[in-house]
Amino acid sequence: MITYILRGLFILLATSVTALYVLPFQAEQEVSVLNVMMLIGGTLILCVGVIALDAAYPEKDLSAVSGVFLGIIAGLLATYAASFLVDLIPVLIEFKEPEAIERLLRGVKVLLGVVFCYVGISLVLQTKDDFRFIIPYVEFAKELRGSRPTLLDTSVIVDGRIVDIIETHALQGPLVVPRFVLNELQTIADASEKMKRARGRRGLDMLQSLQESHAIEVQIEDRDAEGAGVDQKLISLAQHLRARVMTNDYNLNKIAQLRGVEVINLNDLAKALRPVALPGEELVVKLVKPGENPSQGVGYLDDGTMVVVENGREHIGERVDLVVTSTLQTSAGRMIFGKFASTEDEEEAEEAVTEPVAVAEEGHRVRTTRRNPRRG
Repeated sequence: MITYILRGLFILLATSVTALYVLPFQAEQEVSVLNVMMLIGGTLILCVGVIALDAAYPEKDLSAVSGVFLGIIAGLLATYAASFLVDLIPVLIEFKEPEAIERLLRGVKVLLGVVFCYVGISLVLQTKDDFRFIIPYVEFAKELRGSRPTLLDTSVIVDGRIVDIIETHALQGPLVVPRFVLNELQTIADASEKMKRARGRRGLDMLQSLQESHAIEVQIEDRDAEGAGVDQKLISLAQHLRARVMTNDYNLNKIAQLRGVEVINLNDLAKALRPVALPGEELVVKLVKPGENPSQGVGYLDDGTMVVVENGREHIGERVDLVVTSTLQTSAGRMIFGKFASTEDEEEAEEAVTEPVAVAEEGHRVRTTRRNPRRG
């Protein structure tokens, strides 16, 4: 709304200045009414053209605008300094037609101004990332309010675990999907290879699930970024937006860290959330109360994880050695199930003893079947 008001005031002010400047000449009959109307109409056309050009580029880079401004100032200063040298030419050299030479030198000054302004603008724009001026070329940093946005890589969207993570409300701040990532997903979904096409369609389904979720805001970023591939564009856009990148790609993870971009790796996140104890590991725990089943005993680890031990009711109040048989992760917490290590050793010993017996019985049976034909 403020932009439209500003544009209206701009048109009104420009036409008013033109009218106030031209009307006194028309009152003295030096300029006809038709010429006055043509001048005011030309001013309106010029204003509309400027507004249309401004509206055609709504997203402007402040560093580029500052670079153009500084380049123009540097070019004008260089032109002003060079004009003194140009003015010395008629003084040092006598020409037969001084008026013609003077007109020629004025054209040379204008040409030098154009050349110096172009060189100044080009120099500043090409080197603006290598140095910074305090005044007048000031680098403005975008002030971030609230949580930082997170850019999603193609691999994370196809993976699908991001949907479950979002539903837990573990992430804060908007999720941003760049347009070039969406285009890559569409390209994969249209691939001729069946497996690749399935991955692309899965990624589009996951993205639709993210957009339908009310747990977080998902934005599609239309602006492009510098870089040859999707990974380079993703890092450049993250630096511009001061955002994080979520990915499963190992190479992208390393390159982003080298360029100072914060990365969330889902594989590292899954590694951090892996169970404390895996099946087959040995634990020492103190049993403190009976379990739900008559033979169970219950103990707790230092972090509060419940451990259920088979045949542990008779050992309540003792510290026992056990072997983990399985783990269960629920919304209420993690549970570990185990049995006594000695019980497992006894079962293995029984299996080792019964196996030769079975083999011997089988061998005896085989020998018996071989003897029967001879007896017959």
